[in-house]
Amino acid sequence: MLPIEPKATDDVSGAAQAAREPIEDGNLPDEAHDDLGDFDPPAAVEPPPVQVADLAAACVRFVAARYGTTLDFAPETLSFVDQWLRDARAEVVRRPEAIDLVQSAAGAYLGEVIRRAFGGAWVAEGPMAGWRLCLSSVYCAFNPLGMAREALSLEPADDWHAHFHLDEGERDSVEQRLEALPEVRPEDYYAPSTRFDVVEILVHALRADMQARGLADVQFTPDDYA
Repeated sequence: MLPIEPKATDDVSGAAQAAREPIEDGNLPDEAHDDLGDFDPPAAVEPPPVQVADLAAACVRFVAARYGTTLDFAPETLSFVDQWLRDARAEVVRRPEAIDLVQSAAGAYLGEVIRRAFGGAWVAEGPMAGWRLCLSSVYCAFNPLGMAREALSLEPADDWHAHFHLDEGERDSVEQRLEALPEVRPEDYYAPSTRFDVVEILVHALRADMQARGLADVQFTPDDYA
């Protein structure tokens, strides 16, 4: 489903359009979420780095201006980010320089939705291509800005590390779980809402394995990913 790694301005999306719900064929079916075990989201989440917070806030502003909807970092709001990126593709073709602004804002928002749902910490220093969101409840890191870049281009952005960085011993079982998911169109495959769904499945699978090994209380920090 998703690759796994071993160890400007407010007019960027063109004319305003009504936001649509995610395309039905692109949504993961309910059974894909079954039997994933219980997961308690973090009770409290520390603020993100300032640069991430600023970019996520920009995404909120852009979507509010475009669609009249205020994003609140709930997973359900990612359908509006899906729509914003769909609408932004044509503008990015005309103005390639706009891709940095759009991907950064959308990626920061996507990362914050994931972080608030599952816990984690940003490593956001240096070039944005090197940023990472390091989950705390399981060993998994990736660059949400890279995910947003792929959603704009509809092709892999290898230098942006959108793929999952996992523990070597867990990679095979996770790959098997993700390979069992249904095929989707490229547009839906790269959509932020689909990426969230896949992260959710991955987190539950890894948590179930940790619990089976008596590691349910283990938490990871960015130092563990160094």
